[in-house]
Order: sequence, then C-alpha cells, then structure tokens
Amino acid sequence: MKNRMCDMFGIEFPIFAFSHCRDVVAAVTDAGGMGVLGALYFTPEELEIELAWIDDHVDGRPYGVDIVMPASSAANNLDGVDDLAGELEKMIPDAHHAFVEKLLADHGVAPWPDDGAALKTLIGWTDENARSHVDISLDHPIRLLVNALGPPPKDIVDLAHEKGVKVAALVGRVDQARTQKERGVDIIVAQGHEAGGHTGEVTSMVLWPEVVDAVAPTPVLAAGGIGDGRQMAAALALGTDGVWTGSIWLTTAESDLTPLLMDKLLDAG
Repeated sequence: MKNRMCDMFGIEFPIFAFSHCRDVVAAVTDAGGMGVLGALYFTPEELEIELAWIDDHVDGRPYGVDIVMPASSAANNLDGVDDLAGELEKMIPDAHHAFVEKLLADHGVAPWPDDGAALKTLIGWTDENARSHVDISLDHPIRLLVNALGPPPKDIVDLAHEKGVKVAALVGRVDQARTQKERGVDIIVAQGHEAGGHTGEVTSMVLWPEVVDAVAPTPVLAAGGIGDGRQMAAALALGTDGVWTGSIWLTTAESDLTPLLMDKLLDAG
C-alpha cells in the first residue's frame, strides 16, 4: 500500500515498530516498514554499537530512534543522574524495601544490589542523558527521531530538521497533540490507553479521530492495542496515516525477550 507516510520515508507499509531490540528494528525496516530503536536503557557507548549494527544490516533503508527527553521537569534543576537518583531514593517508603526483601527471600532470589544502579537506569530520561542519545543518533543515517515524553525542546527539533530528520512525539490527549504541533513536531503518535506505554487514559478508538481532527493536516500514527491487520485497518479508517506498534514484536523470532517471558505473553493471548 502507499500513502503520504510511505512517501515521506520511502517505505512500503506505514507500520512503525518500536523495539529495544536491534534485530527487530532491522527486520521490520528490511521488510518494508520502519523500525524504531528505543534508546532509553542504553548508555551512550552501547547506543553507538547498536546503531552501527543496524546501519550494517538495513542496507540504507530508513529507521528511527526513540528517546525520552522531558520538555520541562524538576529533573532539570538537579545536577545529573546521581542527584536525581538520590531524590528518588528518598521517596521510596521503608515498607516497600521490606516488601521487596521479603519477596526475594521467600522465592530464594539473591538480594537486590544496593549500589543505586537500578535507579539510575530507571531515570535515564533526564535531559542530560537524552541529549547524548540525540547527538549519537544524529551521527547515524536515521530518518526519524521520536520523543516518548512530550515535545522535544525546540533546539532538538531544529537540530533534527537541519539534518533532514523528521521529528515525532507521543501524546495521550488532544491538548498534548496541539502542543506538539505548535512546537514543530512533524508527526503525532496518538497512543491510547490500551498501549503498553504511558501516555494517558483515553482509549484508542476515541483518541485517534480526535487527534486527527485537532492537528490536521499534520500526519498522525495510531498506537495502543494494535495486534493485527484488522486493528490497523480500523486505525486507517479513522483517519490516521499509519500505526505505531510495540508489544506485538516481543514474541517474534527476532525478539531478545527470554523464552519464559515470551511464553507468558503468548499464554496471556
């Protein structure tokens, strides 16, 4: 099929596949869709390795990178990840620590390391960390830069556009979509409550047409609970220009999910 999203990126199908697994990203891109690598959990050094690998496996076909950069956050008033990790640690009640310790002990699992590394991984969405991801990503031939946490700062949007890279961002409400458009975002990803993500409480079937109408003629990708072609057809019928998918790739042959977790997902239907 062909539509303006296909024309924009030179792809065969308006299917965008978000994944933290480079094999999935490359496989979808090579099949005519658009793979998008989630950068959040990678260090800058690891991200460079992942993107270089993708470059070697997509033969010049288009792919993208998804970052998590807060447009405005109290995090920006702290001195980097270490300070933010300390602030987050203070917010965790002692009862929670006790519950976790008992749960691990009851099931014979080794105690959780007390070095703060886990917290630093969870707060990889600081401005400092995201900017390093942007810099590395734009040194590669990516075609799309996506922000999963509100509109990217204007200087990031401008920098991407200077490199010929389109910018997209996720939204869960109509007012967020309008803000994204005003900030210069090229593509709106309207993600309904059914998604495995974190954008909001409005269901997909309600959100998609509302966002399409609110930001026209800006292209909109539908996200949230898309598992097969029927749901994609419904999304297109509601006026979107393609689909943004994530969870469906977890159980593919290319996924790096553990066999145990993959079986659990498949058993859940």
